[in-house]
Amino acid sequence: MASPDKVDAVAELKEKFSKASGVVLTEYRGLPVSALKDLRRALGEDATYRVSKNTLTRVAAHEAGVEGLDELLTGPTAIAFINGDPVNVAKGLRNFAKDNPLLEIKGGVLDGKVLTTDEVKKLADLESREVLLAKLAGAFVATQSKAAAVLAAPLSKFARLQAALIEAAKENPELIGGAGEQSQTDDSADASTEAEAPEAAAAADTNQAADAAEEK
Repeated sequence: MASPDKVDAVAELKEKFSKASGVVLTEYRGLPVSALKDLRRALGEDATYRVSKNTLTRVAAHEAGVEGLDELLTGPTAIAFINGDPVNVAKGLRNFAKDNPLLEIKGGVLDGKVLTTDEVKKLADLESREVLLAKLAGAFVATQSKAAAVLAAPLSKFARLQAALIEAAKENPELIGGAGEQSQTDDSADASTEAEAPEAAAAADTNQAADAAEEK
C-alpha cells in the first residue's frame, strides 16, 4: 500500500501534468543544488521545474492521460512543466545546458505530441511568441502605411498638377481667366437684355395709348 506522502506526491504531479501545455524531461546527474536554483530562475514564469522520482512520475503521467514518457524516465529526472511559452522554456533549457553540460535534455511532450531531444532543441531555435507578435504588429503597421500611401498618391498628384497650373496661369492668365472672362461677358449681355426689357414694354404701352386716342 502506498504511503500518504507518495499519494500526495502523485496527486500533485498529476495536477501539474493536467495544467501544463507540455513537459520537458531532463537528467540533472552531478548538478549542484545551486545550479538547479539558477535554472528555475532562468525559466521564470514560463515553467515550473522540479525533481521527481521516476515511479511517481510514471503513475501521475498515466493518471493525467499523458503518454510517451515511460522510455524517458530513467536516471535522475527533473521535469519542466510548461505553463507559458514553450519556445522560451526550450531556449532556457538549451542555453543552460550549454553552460552546464551535466544537464541532459531527454525529450518531452507538447500538446500531446512526444518530442525527442533533437525536437526540443529545434523548438529552441524558433522565435518566441513575443517576437512573432512584434513582427506581426510591424507587418500590420507596414501594410497600413502602404495602404495610406496608395490612397494618398492620387491626391498628391492632383496637388502637384494644381500647383503647376497656378504657376503657368501667372505667366499666361488666359489658361484660367479666358473662360472666366467669357463667362463675365455673357453675364453682362444677359444683364443688358434684362434691363432693356422693361423699357421696351413701356414703349409698347405708350404706342398702344396713342393709337387708342386717335381712334376716339
